Order: sequence, then structure tokens, then C-alpha cells
Amino acid sequence: MKSSEIRQRFLDFFAEQDHKVLPSAPLVPQNDPTLLWINAGMAPFKDYFSGSATPPKRRVVTAQKCIRTNDIENVGQTARHQTFFEMLGNFSFGDYFKEEAIQWSYQFLTEKLNLDSDRFLISIYKDDDDAFNIWHKRIGIPTDRIIRMGKDENFWEIGTGPCGPCSEIHYDRGKDYGCEEGCELGCDCDRYLEIWNLVFTQYNKTETGEYLDLPQKNIDTGAGLERLASLLQDKPTNFETDLFMPIIEYITSHCGVEYGQAQESDVAIKVIADHIRSVSFAITDGVLPSNEGRGYVVRRLLRRAVRYAKMLDLKIPFLHTIVAVVVEIMGDHYTALASKQEQIEKIIKQEELRFQETLEQGMDILEDLIDELQKKDKSKIPGKQVFTLYDTYGFPKELTKEIAAEKGFVIDEIGFEEAMEEQRKRAREAREDYDQGHGQLELFKAIRDQIGNTQFVGYDNYQVDSKVLSLVQDEEEVKEIGAGQKAKLVLAKTPFYAEGGGQVGDQGMISFASGQAKVLETEEIAELIVHHIQLEEGEVKVGTKVKASINQQSRKATARNHTATHLLHKALKEILGDHVNQSGSLVTPDKLRFDFSHFEAVTEEELAAIEKQVNNYILKNISVKAEKMDLEEAKAVGATALFGDKYGEQVRLVKAGEYSKELCGGTHVRTTGEIGQFKIVGESGIAAGVRRIEAVTGEEALKHVNQLEDSIVKIANKLKANPSEVVSKVELLQNQIKKLEGEIESLKDKLAASQTKDLVAQVEKINGVPTILHSVDSLDAAGLRKMADELKTELDSGIIVLGSKLENKVLFVAVVTDDLVKEGYHAGEIIGEVAKVAGGGGGGRPNMAQAGGSKPEQLAAALEKAQEIIGSNV
Repeated sequence: MKSSEIRQRFLDFFAEQDHKVLPSAPLVPQNDPTLLWINAGMAPFKDYFSGSATPPKRRVVTAQKCIRTNDIENVGQTARHQTFFEMLGNFSFGDYFKEEAIQWSYQFLTEKLNLDSDRFLISIYKDDDDAFNIWHKRIGIPTDRIIRMGKDENFWEIGTGPCGPCSEIHYDRGKDYGCEEGCELGCDCDRYLEIWNLVFTQYNKTETGEYLDLPQKNIDTGAGLERLASLLQDKPTNFETDLFMPIIEYITSHCGVEYGQAQESDVAIKVIADHIRSVSFAITDGVLPSNEGRGYVVRRLLRRAVRYAKMLDLKIPFLHTIVAVVVEIMGDHYTALASKQEQIEKIIKQEELRFQETLEQGMDILEDLIDELQKKDKSKIPGKQVFTLYDTYGFPKELTKEIAAEKGFVIDEIGFEEAMEEQRKRAREAREDYDQGHGQLELFKAIRDQIGNTQFVGYDNYQVDSKVLSLVQDEEEVKEIGAGQKAKLVLAKTPFYAEGGGQVGDQGMISFASGQAKVLETEEIAELIVHHIQLEEGEVKVGTKVKASINQQSRKATARNHTATHLLHKALKEILGDHVNQSGSLVTPDKLRFDFSHFEAVTEEELAAIEKQVNNYILKNISVKAEKMDLEEAKAVGATALFGDKYGEQVRLVKAGEYSKELCGGTHVRTTGEIGQFKIVGESGIAAGVRRIEAVTGEEALKHVNQLEDSIVKIANKLKANPSEVVSKVELLQNQIKKLEGEIESLKDKLAASQTKDLVAQVEKINGVPTILHSVDSLDAAGLRKMADELKTELDSGIIVLGSKLENKVLFVAVVTDDLVKEGYHAGEIIGEVAKVAGGGGGGRPNMAQAGGSKPEQLAAALEKAQEIIGSNV
């Protein structure tokens, strides 16, 4: 049975059991700082399990993309370890419980996958008699094939919060997969394959360690698609299934290595196959290679794959060509993967080429390091330097170890691990900082459970009468606050837009009978709109009646910028191509910032065309309307759904005529003409494959144009020309400057030639070595090198050290002829000591080196130092 059929049968079966089929969530967790990646089928539904959000239906089924990289070193070494995998799962949020979950899992495996139930072994939590009775009495599994296990094996919990026992379904693959007679469940061999885990979330673990019954019991299950495929296709490992074999066959066809013949090459092939799957899906979901967070994981996976590709003698770039095979296998189900194939290939190819350069740079650094250690009679490369090569240059520790061994060196493994642990510690501390808001989230969840959700009326109203429902100070609820104090305030209804979707939150005032409070910012916490206030006068209490008023001027300016981002997004797709997708945005009253996927700098001509296109649709003054509809209906009319946004069943579609259609919760103008003018003020690259456009609209655009006009008028006055003549006047000046610079260079060359003749006549012998030590006037580094080269051609043998004062610094160059290099003279070592005297440093090759210093007044003393060094033959 093909993997695609297993996946579809699973979804169809649970749809028949009245489950809602949801698409896989993006690999990037939404509003969950505790996770780097979605790493389990239940991860996107944590808010539903905790009750902090309402699910679209109480029964849900998914095939979820997952990434786990905590044991990356095991990939390719074992039968099951992968960084990317698919988790099939059915979920109940307070609906059915153990009996249905167990019954349906058994029914699906036996009726839809035709597995032999006599080969099932069921593990349960040691005290879970309910699960035992269902498996034995209802399903008919013999008691000797139901194994009770302890907390480590069959109880799911992560710290405090919802938790519960679980039951795992294992399949006996037979003696051929076992290690020896007497092999039993829990053995490290592959005989007993775990294929499904059923988690019964029925308790809430408190801070004191109590397990209290949850009022809403949940079901969370997970079955690995790759494992089921290996079982149903009778393959020894996941890598021999139809999810991997086409990739493996493609790799082997290009490297001439046969799969299954050698452990070392098999590991390399499997690592490449796994990593390219992970990277392809990560890039599809908007994660690009970088040096931080998820981007660093993608970069690390790619660089590991490059390293293993080089071990197979594959010529880089190569990995990007594998993407087509991944798309062929999985693109039918994951349509976004197929639609972004070209983009994925370009990004991977760029990264391959970049790492090729880095790899060469790392090799140079490593070879220099080994040379330096050899001079010191040391044979161990320090762990910190091994880690720097790994962390900064992406140079795998294994590669460093291998090259070191060829040179008779070893690496300091302990020091490397210590440096790695320091990095992990920094990461943990960063995660702790990131998670500090958890207590606040729990507090506002509790408040929401008491008072209900906030009613937002800000799309149509700038002010509204309301009532204070909650006040929070220092992460605690309070009944009242006084003048001068700050607090977080929740109203029954509000016109204040909470920060989200790239748009900043509203500011404004909340007034009441005894005074008023300034709203500094507005955010959403646990589905509540929370106003950060500073009380200016009076006192406010829970229950106080208030008038909430937003800053209208700021709101209108923000709306202009937000609608402009929609027009910009559409214009970018039209002019640059459909591969353009939003990667991030910021919408404030005074500017907009739009990040998008693109592989090269946007040209001036393209920027002009984009700006013109947006302004054309502003001038057309087309109507901007927002309406709520079902998600599927919005997709049917061509709405653009933005990566990173979380959509429910009901969505808000913002349409600018028929030109732009985006799902968006932000505030917008009523017609595009209200934007006034759109002006791009900047374009730059912010990451590999990601560009950023900054722009202004309305009054800010007018202000920007006026400033440019003022600058042009001032320049024109300086040039004694009309503003229309500025460009031609500047070009004329540039030509004149270029001509004068040429004349200056010519004069410098003549002067240098003259000085060269004089200096050759002044050669003196130091320690029997013909030497020229001299200071010259105002020569830059290039001029100094040129003079030294000319002097060298005049000397059959000798050492030259020149110095030049230039502005507030001093420059040096040293040249040693080849015969003197053999005698032990070293230009780099000489110049290093010379530059120290003048407050600087430098170095270089034995025959030529250059340096600089910050103390030009020490030039004479520095040249004396050169004389001393040459005299002592150091």
C-alpha cells in the first residue's frame, strides 16, 4: 500500500466517524514560544486542549508535518530516526474518550490496513484499568498481549497542566526482525514496532504535584506515516519505503554508489534524503537559512547534507535538484510544496554555493591553525577553536577530526562539548526569557473564563461607551488604581485595535466621571483585548463606566499604510513574479515595512514600476470592503492567505475592488484614494532570499517628497543652476573630478619614481643585508605597495620597509626577497613588530606584508625597530 493511500485512508476513515479533516498546520508554531517547530500532531491544538481557544469542531483529524532535530546525529544510523516526518492523528476536545479512541484505532488498523490483530501488543499505563478492560473485554486482545508499564513509558506529561496515561499499539514483525530468542517489548531491535500512541488527557497536574480530574477530557493520538508505510510495504526501515526510495535512487544515480553496499555511503545517502525533505518543507512554510532560530536549523541541515554529498563525490551545487523528486512524491497532498518548487530550489542552490565558499574558508583557517600548532610542537586542536569552526563556518566537528587525523592531530572533544554546552546554556536562558509571559497568559485565560471575550467594535467606531471588567497590576488582579499608576485594563467592548497582523495597536484615551487614562498600547492576550493604561487623574475601579476613544488621526494614518501593503503585495507579484510571498510586515501611522521572498535586489526600474502600479490603483479610487465568510469560500474567490497567520472557519476578507483580495483582521481605508500617495523610501536584503521595502503614504509621503525637493533646490543653488539642470551639472563635476584624480595619480607615480631612484642610491647594509628603511610623504596603501615593488625590482637581494603618514594614521609595507626568506627573514613578522611601535598591528606572507598604526608620530621609532629586528636576524 502506497504511503499516499495510507494517509488518505486514515483521513477518510475518521471523516466517516464525524471528524473534521483539517490541513496540516505550518511547521512554524503559531503563538507558541515554547516550540521551535511543530513536532507532534497535537502541537497546533494546544490552545484547544487547554481550553484557551475554541476548536472548529470537537472532533478533528489531521496528517501533520513535523520536524524534530534533537537527535540529528542518529539520522541515517538507525531505521527510524528522521528530522522530518508525518504524524497521523485523531483528536477529541471534550467529546469522546478512551472507548471510542481504542475501538477506532483497532478498527482502522484491522479493517482499513488489513493488519493481523494477532500480532498486536498493547502497552498501557500500569494503573489504567479502564484501558485494560476496553482492550481485553471490548476488543478481545488476550491478557498476555496487554503489558502494563510505568510512568516513563506510558504516561504523557510536560511539567504542570493537562496530562494523562497513554496506550501504545505495537506490531510484532516476527523473529526475522528480532535480535535473539526471548526478545520482548522494549528491546532495542525492530521486532516490535510501535505504530500508534493513544493519549488520554484526563488530569491536570498542579504546582504541588497533585493530579486533579479535568472537567473536559481529551484524546490525542499519533501514528507515524513512515512507520506504517515500512510495515505495510514490508521494508526493514523507513528509508526503503516509497517516501524515500525515489530520492535515494536519484542520489545513487548521480554519485555512482550502490545503496545497501556500504554502511558509510548508506548513511550519507539517507542523511541527504532526510535533510532535503526537511529543508524543502521548512522553506515552503517560510523559513529561510540564517544564523538564528529556525533559520539556523535549516542552514545546519543543508550544510550537513552538503558535507555528506561531498563524501559521495557529488559536485556542488547538487542538492537543489533533489527538490523535484520530493515534490513528485508528496506534492499531490502538499500542494504548497509543489507551487513553491522553483523558489525552494533557488534558495537551496544559493545556500549550497555560499557554503562551498565557507567550506573553503574554513579549510584555510584549519590549515593555518594546524601549521601554528605544529610550530609550537602541539598535536591537539583546542575544543573552542573546533567549536568556532563548527559554529561560525558550519564546519562539522567530524570533518575537523578527519582532517586533523590526516595531519597527525587529534581534537579536544571535551573542550568542544564544553563550548557546545555553553551555547546550549545561552539558548536555554534565551528560552526562559522568551517564556516569561506564560504566567501572564494563564492569568488572562482565567480572567477571560470569568468575564468572557472582549467585544471589538473598532472597525466602525472610533469611540464607544463601555465598562471596566478587569484591572491587572504586576501580574495580579486589582479592584482599583489611582492617579499616576499604570495597569492593564479590559473593557466589555472597545474600539481599540489590538496589535496583530503586523499592525500596531491603537493608542488613545479612556475617560470617566472622575478623570481619564491614556492608552499607551493595545495587545491581545488569551483572546482578550488588553489596554496598557497610565491613569492621569482620578481613580478607576472594576465596574467603572467609561468612554473609550482612539486617536483618530493615528488610526487613519495606520489604515492608509495597511491598505497600501495589500496593494504593494499584489504589485510585487505582478511585476516580480508569483514566487513573491509576504514574509513579514510592520504597519504604523508613519510608515509601512513589507518583507517578501525574492532572490535578488529589486532594480531601480522594477521599484519605479511597483510604485507606479500602486499609485495607479490609488488614483482609481477603488472601493475597499471587508466581509466575513467561510475559509473555503474565501479561498474559492482567490483570497491570499498569509503565511504565519492562524485562520479559523470564519475569516475576514479585505478586497480592494477585484485587484487585491487578502484575509486580514486589520483596519483599512474605505477607498484607495484616501491613501493619497505611495512613495517607496528604501529597498534592502534582510536574509537569504528575503527583501524588504519601506514606504510612506499620505501626509508622510508628501513630507518625504517636500524634503527631497528642498534638497534638490539647495544642491541647485550650490551649483548655481536650475533644479532641472542638477543631474547634468553633477555629471560634469564628476568628469572633472575623475580627470583631476588621473592627473594626481600620474604626478604621484612620477614622484614615486623619482623617490625610488633616490632610495636605491641610499641602500645600507644591516647585518650584511641590503636594506631600505624610509618614510615617504602621504602615500596610501596602494601607492606604498607599488613603490615597494619597484624598489624590489631594483634590488637583487634585500629587505625594504616603508612607512607613510596619511591623515591621522600611519601605513607600513615590508618586502623580503626570496633568498633572504630562505635565510629566515619573514616580512609578516617584521611588520607585525614594527606596527606595534606605532600603535597598530598587521602581518602577511614571508615575502610581503603590510600593516597600519594609529600613532603617526611614532613612525621614526617604528623604522628604528625594523633596523633592530633585521640586525638581530629575527
